[in-house]
Amino acid sequence: MVKTLHFEFGEIRVFQSFVVVVMKEGITVKPEHNDDLVNISEKYFKDKPFGYITYRKNSYAVNPMVYLKTSEIENLVAFAVVCKDELNIGNLEVEKMFLKKPFKQFI
Repeated sequence: MVKTLHFEFGEIRVFQSFVVVVMKEGITVKPEHNDDLVNISEKYFKDKPFGYITYRKNSYAVNPMVYLKTSEIENLVAFAVVCKDELNIGNLEVEKMFLKKPFKQFI
């Protein structure tokens, strides 16, 4: 692991070729949260591809418009969602429609 970063919306762990994100309970992920991800991509992954893994251990909402901004990060090459249960899979099908990157979900 390279570094653990703390934000008002959650925690981002930066590894050599990917990040792992855990959002805080009850928040709404908004497009402006992408500013932090853009900064991380430029600082830790300058000119190299990286993946994004979100571990959804907490309950929170996602504004699907966030994925339009996420899709603009050129060196982001993969997006994964890890859920504790299958109940969240239906929401992911909607979210997946907004992201223009490879998207996989895992339980």
